[in-house]
Amino acid sequence: MFYIILFGLGAVIGSFLNVVILRLGTGRSISRGQSICFNCGHTLSPFELIPIVSFVLQRGRCLNCRVRISAQYPSIELLSAVGFVLLAHQTKNILLLVIVLIIYSLSLAIVAYDIKHKIIPDRLVYPLIGFAFVWFLINSGYSNGWIEILAGPLAASFFALLWLLSGGRWMGFGDAKLAFAIGLFLGARGVLEAVILAFWIGAIVGIVLLLVRHHSITMKSEIPFAPFLAGAMFLEYLIPSYLHII
Repeated sequence: MFYIILFGLGAVIGSFLNVVILRLGTGRSISRGQSICFNCGHTLSPFELIPIVSFVLQRGRCLNCRVRISAQYPSIELLSAVGFVLLAHQTKNILLLVIVLIIYSLSLAIVAYDIKHKIIPDRLVYPLIGFAFVWFLINSGYSNGWIEILAGPLAASFFALLWLLSGGRWMGFGDAKLAFAIGLFLGARGVLEAVILAFWIGAIVGIVLLLVRHHSITMKSEIPFAPFLAGAMFLEYLIPSYLHII
């Protein structure tokens, strides 16, 4: 029952994250204003706002104008719901669970926003760093002391150097801020493994995209790196200890 409730909560949070992703930077209030169909202006009813379920029942179309609804909506809701369940299974302490769910939600919003706009907004990444720091303080019993304290700054410095050397072509400065949060969250060994994993996943995905979509994707195409960093961060957190590479 606990996991069912968490799945539902995650779906609701995912629905809110969709609002954040779509309205952030547009001047529209995130907490106010009714949801509408962007094609016909139809105000969505409560029936049309049920996370995941509404999309399925409406067959992915607006009830008024029948235009296709972006797959982003159910994708974010489902990723949020499943992520909440997996993280709850991994995290037994209630306080830590609340913090990790917040970190996950912020990371999911950052990933979706970066895919959509090719930028990591400060209004999302700075709160992420803040909650990652709280996580770090609660888990301050790390055995390696100063190395763990420097994990965040060192990870951020690595990506900041890539950004500086390439003039922003290889990496965005937002990735350095995201890496800072990952270092605080995972510690020294964890962030190192996550960065290695992120580059490997990114390379594989890049090659696949070049092969499958070679007409629209080239070696010079800009591919957001936040999805690989954030994905690697939570894979690192969730996988069993015997599967760690370091």
